[in-house]
Amino acid sequence: MQEEYFDILDSNGKKTGLTKARSLVHKDGDWHAAIHIWIINQKGEILLQRRASNKDSDPNMLDISCAGHLTAGDDSIIGALRELKEELNIEINPTNLKYITTLKRSPKHDNGFVDNEFDDLYILKIDKSIDDLTYQKEEISEIFYVSYESFKKMVETRQEDLVYYPDEYPILFEYLDNELRNDI
Repeated sequence: MQEEYFDILDSNGKKTGLTKARSLVHKDGDWHAAIHIWIINQKGEILLQRRASNKDSDPNMLDISCAGHLTAGDDSIIGALRELKEELNIEINPTNLKYITTLKRSPKHDNGFVDNEFDDLYILKIDKSIDDLTYQKEEISEIFYVSYESFKKMVETRQEDLVYYPDEYPILFEYLDNELRNDI
């Protein structure tokens, strides 16, 4: 498999005009862009994925419904549509994605993996059951829906196998509580 290349960003999230191989970006700590898509079904349940055991960050951990880096030249929407198709075999109209915010993050990993990212956060409401979804086995070992209340409890108790996003979860919960609660 050919290595991906990312656009290198400055510390304000602007493209520098440089591109670099994914492995070097994470080794050198370069700023780059990614997308995080939280999928919510009609019952108000949140889709979680368990990352595959071979992942270079957070292997075997429960994580965001769909996430990925932007390939060099991609904008956020193109990257989001690509990741949804690759990871979960979901094809949607781009207008179905609800942009929430962009987060500047620098999570620390024990294995020398440096992940300086600007993450565009999206919500996607869909009416698909687990049986309707086909996930990418190279990236994901399982997917399942969890009730919103159960998910909030997982975050509040810092469930051991859940990737922790201290800056993202409050934004997600505020959005869901204020904007979607009556809707989902």
